[in-house]
Amino acid sequence: MSPSSQGTALVTGASSGIGATYADHLARRGHDLILVARNQDRLEELAARLRAETGVAVEVFPADLANPADVARVEGRLRGDAAITLLVNNAGLGPQGPALGSDIGYQDTMIAVNVTAVNRLAIAATDAFVAKGAGTIINIASVVALIPELFSATYVGTKAFVLALTQSLNAEVVKAGVTGVRYQAVLPGLTRTEIFDRVGKSFDDLDPKMVMEVGEMVAAALAGLDQGELVTIPSLPDPADFAAVNTARYALGPNLSRDHAADRYKAG
Repeated sequence: MSPSSQGTALVTGASSGIGATYADHLARRGHDLILVARNQDRLEELAARLRAETGVAVEVFPADLANPADVARVEGRLRGDAAITLLVNNAGLGPQGPALGSDIGYQDTMIAVNVTAVNRLAIAATDAFVAKGAGTIINIASVVALIPELFSATYVGTKAFVLALTQSLNAEVVKAGVTGVRYQAVLPGLTRTEIFDRVGKSFDDLDPKMVMEVGEMVAAALAGLDQGELVTIPSLPDPADFAAVNTARYALGPNLSRDHAADRYKAG
């Protein structure tokens, strides 16, 4: 099968939920696919369906992104495969409850997947895309990056990292004068996937008006990408609200680093 004119999209966490839905939508947009996740059987099932329904080429790439060796394998593919034009950095672990009193080993694994792997793959894709002057990186964060007081601490910290990483990488390539490399941080709210089942929770306990279907979320995120958004919040009605947050943040800039402490901190 000849390579797609859209190029190849590498999607992590592709065996279910948001990742599998991105794979479906991207295949229907004409992208060939590399599907990355731990569950090879589910990847094979998804790949067979997408090949049959869309005719694109789909490769299954089993990998556990909590394992540094597997992360290195995916990173190597991103750096070495010139056909890859899009990375969907989606793989992630959700919290099992509040950070206080939780299993610190699980927290470490969450950081390995949500932060370390995301960072390595985003940097690898950036290096590869800058070298050829084109490519898109979609990093899946969460609205909790903007409201850290409302959710489990370590998870919130990992998603705040993903948002800041995306914004900073974008700034770096702009400063370098690279015009063909694009970034998007997607900040979903509650989205109906299997992630709650995996940590022993249920969507039945949540206000249904707060939970978006995964297909609608991904479609909105891709519409935001098409519109050139750096940060997409699928449920936010007025983008001016987030623009105001950024305006306020930038206004802090002149006073964030000065040669003397503010007067209120001076003795006497």
